[in-house]
Amino acid sequence: MLKPDKNSLFMLKLPFTHIHPDIDTSELVLVPGGAFMMGREKYDDEKPIHKVTVPTLAIGKFPVTQELWTAVMGNNPAYFIGPKRPVEQVSWKDTQLFLKKINLDSRLKPGQGFRLPTEAEWEYAARGGKDPDQRPAYTYAGGDKLDEVGWYIDNSHNETKPVGLKLPNELGICDLSGNVLEWCEDTWHGNYKGAPQDGSAWVDKKKGVSHVLRGGTWNNRPPRCRSSLRYSIAPADLNSDIGFRVVLFSASGS
Repeated sequence: MLKPDKNSLFMLKLPFTHIHPDIDTSELVLVPGGAFMMGREKYDDEKPIHKVTVPTLAIGKFPVTQELWTAVMGNNPAYFIGPKRPVEQVSWKDTQLFLKKINLDSRLKPGQGFRLPTEAEWEYAARGGKDPDQRPAYTYAGGDKLDEVGWYIDNSHNETKPVGLKLPNELGICDLSGNVLEWCEDTWHGNYKGAPQDGSAWVDKKKGVSHVLRGGTWNNRPPRCRSSLRYSIAPADLNSDIGFRVVLFSASGS
């Protein structure tokens, strides 16, 4: 399990590409583990609300940017071009190729590597990562006013925006609401009945024909940018409003 000791914090300050270590949009944020109530009762695919205990994790402060993707992959598939904008038009399968490359980084300790966040990890981080009685129940990641924390249809001018321009949430994580949807590790399930309660990915390779997306987009109305909202799409599909961020894991799987 990741622990917030001096060695771990030093590792987290290092960009996670061995190709261009000066890319500042590769920063990670340490999220202390804890329990939270996941989901919302208003919508069938967000039911039932259930308690999930998430281990400590380190997650990208920003979605993967075009400068980082290009440094690692040598190309830029994005429709809205800009080095600090999120990379988009990447499928779930594309993200796996990116992860495979950055996991070659020689600075990673034995047992460490990068993957997509699980759906529970993503929502836990978006909600502030604190116990339910210690944090506000914000609608969006970092607040109830979407204009302050995210890019959506009313303020995006119909395009993605460079990361980090809106307010971060309580943990210092940016762009979780709006800008681009983000791939998660989990395969899609129509509700939370039988979902893991330990923060792990819920993967059913026999039934899983699509993967989970989280976060809302530059072309969404506010209700579609809620922290609890879920989307699904086939792993080979891509669009100009779909990107991703990464999680650092250790040998224990956290």
